[in-house]
Amino acid sequence: MTSDMEPDLGRAKGPHRLSGWFRASTDWMFPGQSIVSLGPVSSSAVLSRDEFGAIRFLSPPFCARCSYPFEHDEGGGAVCGSCLAAPPVYDRMRSPLIYGDGVSDLVLHLKRGGRRTGLRFYAGLIYQSGADLIDTADLLIPIPLHYRRLVSRGFNQAGWLATALSRRSGAPVKHGVLRRVKASPSQGHLSPGERRRNVAGAFSVRPRHLSLVQGRRIVLVDDVFTTGATVEAAARSLKRAKAANVDVVTLARVVAPRTPPI
Repeated sequence: MTSDMEPDLGRAKGPHRLSGWFRASTDWMFPGQSIVSLGPVSSSAVLSRDEFGAIRFLSPPFCARCSYPFEHDEGGGAVCGSCLAAPPVYDRMRSPLIYGDGVSDLVLHLKRGGRRTGLRFYAGLIYQSGADLIDTADLLIPIPLHYRRLVSRGFNQAGWLATALSRRSGAPVKHGVLRRVKASPSQGHLSPGERRRNVAGAFSVRPRHLSLVQGRRIVLVDDVFTTGATVEAAARSLKRAKAANVDVVTLARVVAPRTPPI
């Protein structure tokens, strides 16, 4: 059995075989471009073999709430110690990639470099990992930037991901529902506790969009889940606006040793 990311070459017949042969024979004439190194790759690829091999995928078994991986299969619906001790505000979170070498290149080229060429690929990965959340969503909402950072950077990578995910899944996306009211400093070197304090009260639902949120199933979209502080703050504002359910999907998730809160 093959996945959506892997063509079933064994079942190709007739014209499909000719099509595959034609693509292979013309790759050298019309190569694709790596979304990381910008070097030539197969026309149907977005990464080189080595770049793809450096990616670590997040797969079961993992926590049913936050997707933190388990060493052993704990059974369906199992929840990690941290989520048991302090249940997150959001309902569920899914991410296809583990943040680290290889994946960090993808994120930084999107977040810092503003490269949009990999968005279709990213959206496919996110949809595969979170289809059960996305297919039942009433609305996709990207995590917003504060307007000063948006003006400085010129784009919101979470907004790009949400739009690409909407095109991939058919789930509607709405920008501007959430407003970042607090210009929080960069969280790159902050501890988990500092991150939570940094984004406390950072988001609000715009009054004109309250009717879009009330009673709806929302999926928040962001690039990286680190400690969960940002999506927790955003989910809290949506729950206060009477959202029925708030799930989260991101392109990557940081997986680091942690101690459940006491």
